[in-house]
Amino acid sequence: MDTFTIEIGQARPADAGEIARVYIESWQDAYPGIVPGALLQAMTLCGQTARWRAAIAAREPVFVARHERHGIVGMTSFGRARDHDLGLDGEVYTLYVDPAFYGEGVGRALLAEAFAELRRRGLNSCIIWAHAKNPARFFYERLGGRLVAERTVRLMGEPVPEAAFAWRRLAVTAR
Repeated sequence: MDTFTIEIGQARPADAGEIARVYIESWQDAYPGIVPGALLQAMTLCGQTARWRAAIAAREPVFVARHERHGIVGMTSFGRARDHDLGLDGEVYTLYVDPAFYGEGVGRALLAEAFAELRRRGLNSCIIWAHAKNPARFFYERLGGRLVAERTVRLMGEPVPEAAFAWRRLAVTAR
């Protein structure tokens, strides 16, 4: 892929459809054999667009990566940690990149900006829960995340193992 410029910024309500597309395409690319196939098949552009439009309207932190020619090529959402038992105050809830842009630095840029915004909100640490068999777990480790917990959740009645990666200090590092 040629060199390009991306801008990271707060999502707007009009972005919901593109965010939904990136979200669905990322799930369908990364999660076959990891999450139930019925879940992947049930994801609809209409349903995900409504979900992200509502999140943006509620002023939840949702950031996007905008490519100069291709529009939105990545997204992230984040806020206060939902699981307080691990002693971390922030959480990245979602981080997805258009599969056509894997390896181009989009995920790293999104994570760095999410960390910067968490710091601006007075938070000092972060957790990301990932599906344990997700190849992105190595991305988190390369950027300084440390495996701190594991659990199994049920999706559509099927067990799906998850792994938690923690940053005790909000900084993206390269290893």
